[in-house]
Amino acid sequence: MNLGLIGVGIMGVLVAEALAKAGHRVVVFDKDQGAVQRAIDVGAEAADSPKAVADKVDITILLLPSPPIIDVVVNGSDGLLAAAQSGHTIIDMSTVDPATTRRMGEKAAEQGVQYLDAPILGRPSAWGYWVLPVGGDVEVFEQCLPVLQLLAREVIHVGPLGAGHTLKLLNALMFSAINAMTAEMMAVSTKAGLSPEVLFNTISASEAATVSGLFKEVGRKIVARDFDPTFSIDLLCKDNGLAISMAESVGAPPLLARMIQTVNELGSAQGFGAEDTSALFKVYENLLSIQEK
Repeated sequence: MNLGLIGVGIMGVLVAEALAKAGHRVVVFDKDQGAVQRAIDVGAEAADSPKAVADKVDITILLLPSPPIIDVVVNGSDGLLAAAQSGHTIIDMSTVDPATTRRMGEKAAEQGVQYLDAPILGRPSAWGYWVLPVGGDVEVFEQCLPVLQLLAREVIHVGPLGAGHTLKLLNALMFSAINAMTAEMMAVSTKAGLSPEVLFNTISASEAATVSGLFKEVGRKIVARDFDPTFSIDLLCKDNGLAISMAESVGAPPLLARMIQTVNELGSAQGFGAEDTSALFKVYENLLSIQEK
């Protein structure tokens, strides 16, 4: 098949490689030429705009950082809808709000273009074990299933257009809570005179109900003081903010999530925004006057 991919960052290059290895033609666009080159290195070819991608392919996948960029890529003067023909399908695998998804889907439908949302549940390190919750028309979902199954362990139709992103944002709320609590308790451990390393190793070994894959990943990075980003605080702020706005829009104000977002925003304000989410530990070090050892 002729497949397009807009956005070839950390996740996108994995998607490009999987599709190319399966024998599909993969046409990519990204403003970052370094990212484009990495996609070319794994078997993709480049186009100079989203419009040029749509002109060459039947299905276009989006992996983009924010709703405004989605709007430009889909609906802009040089966007996908400027060239996409009736029957073309756009699959948005980004993390955005369901309202943006439904709005883009309506714009696409005016031209006979189909639209699905299929955000990723899973970290880059979990490549091959991702789960994709998909929203949209069931027939379109079934048409695209062979492509999506190349990218995930499980692909689940969860409802109408926007349902996939609703589920992803609810998961983002839980991610933020586990991340913040891991950073907080390890900082409190330090203040209480118990080594965070001893705390982490003991709880991890216990396999208690509190132990999760995210706790293990974040805690391990805190112990090692390895804050190179797997997923940055700035992106965490974006996702959690979208989730809070979504909840508020349906009359379900998320009390705990708002408190956690304050900690996330402190991380960005203190200059840690480009670092891994585990760097929230440094926010607590500052708040509790803990000296780095």
